[in-house]
Amino acid sequence: MKFLKGFKTMTIELKYVIANVSDLAAAVAFWRDTVGLKLKFETPDWAEFDTGPTRLALKPASPANPAGTWQPGLRVPDLAAKRAELSARGVSVGSTPHEEHGFLLSLFSGPDGAPVSLSGPVPKP
Repeated sequence: MKFLKGFKTMTIELKYVIANVSDLAAAVAFWRDTVGLKLKFETPDWAEFDTGPTRLALKPASPANPAGTWQPGLRVPDLAAKRAELSARGVSVGSTPHEEHGFLLSLFSGPDGAPVSLSGPVPKP
């Protein structure tokens, strides 16, 4: 892998694997009751299972994220620096990050246009 001068390597953690599902209640029942995963919490738009350091999350499918597709959720200690590094490497990092669930969240496209969630801590003032 080619590294650009001036960029430090940083820890990147796989925090989530997000499944886009056509029926959230049915998917929750499958993963909880059939597979045996422990449900951490569920809302009308998101369900999350306690699967160790990497969580399995389910969300309703949309035209941009069709049912049956999966999205990794990565976390870094410095989101701005990682976005700048990805941009310098020719990756489209999308719009400005927004705060969600106590983290800054953004998206970028992986190979074949697959969405990848990238999050980091909210900077302290």
